[in-house]
Amino acid sequence: MEKKSKIYVAGHRGMVGSALVRALEKQGFTNLVTRTSSELDLRDQQAVARFFAEEQPDYVFLAAAKVGGILANNTYRAEFLYDNLMMEANVIHQAYVQGVKKLLFLGSSCIYPKLAPQPLREDALLTGLLEPTNEPYAIAKIAGIKLCEAYRDQYGCNFISVMPTNLYGYGDNYDLQGSHVLPALIRKFHEAKVEGKPQVEVWGTGSPKREFLFADDLADACLHLMENYNERELVNIGSGEDLSIRELVSLVATVIGYEGEVKWNTDKPDGTPRKLMDVSKLHGLGWKHTIELPEGIQLAYQDFLQHYEQYAL
Repeated sequence: MEKKSKIYVAGHRGMVGSALVRALEKQGFTNLVTRTSSELDLRDQQAVARFFAEEQPDYVFLAAAKVGGILANNTYRAEFLYDNLMMEANVIHQAYVQGVKKLLFLGSSCIYPKLAPQPLREDALLTGLLEPTNEPYAIAKIAGIKLCEAYRDQYGCNFISVMPTNLYGYGDNYDLQGSHVLPALIRKFHEAKVEGKPQVEVWGTGSPKREFLFADDLADACLHLMENYNERELVNIGSGEDLSIRELVSLVATVIGYEGEVKWNTDKPDGTPRKLMDVSKLHGLGWKHTIELPEGIQLAYQDFLQHYEQYAL
């Protein structure tokens, strides 16, 4: 990418998209194109076609998606499948139609089978059944990967796919009805501390293991791959390190300074037993994460405190 290349970041207001914009600006890219969802509904085929015809971007980062945790994924199954299918299909097709030089599609680690061997290798895709609670989202993301592969195979498009692990960071979603585990824990423990609550309820048994990556690290990895990777096969992006939810809860409580009791609600689902990414391909391409989890949680918590009033509305 040239510093003046026109770069479209789809989903720039989300946690990942905003991290991509920060990373691009930090590296001196000046010609960035963005649209809010109210300005451009990516589910609208004609609107997306007009946008690409008018803007003619050189490069595209496709970070726009309808996302959420276990509860949201399992409740709004049709929306998660339809919205994500439409967004990615419209953007990927118009990137082909308008001759975009390169597109990077962001998937999710939930594309892998629920019981795939750990750590999750890229070639585990489509080798088993998916986790039922987020199957619609996973199917949509798998479709996006296959679209990128198909447009490469049939039309020679340089479209690549990356699979991030669980993400957290600046501008995360702290709505307890739709958030992922780490931001939900930050909010729960903060409110319990402020309100002097003697205990905090946490879903599940605490036994599942999860890997986490700070969103700004992900953005840095995406730029690295946009510059250095041009192959058909998807690439995992993660830290290559995981911990149990029980360990995560202890870490978040320590960072926030909550000293009460944790009550485990074992009537609630655990989700996938383990999701650790094999990042040997990524490391072989010359990239490794720099923000460790304790530091990242501190950074995320400070960001949460700065915006807490809006989360509490």
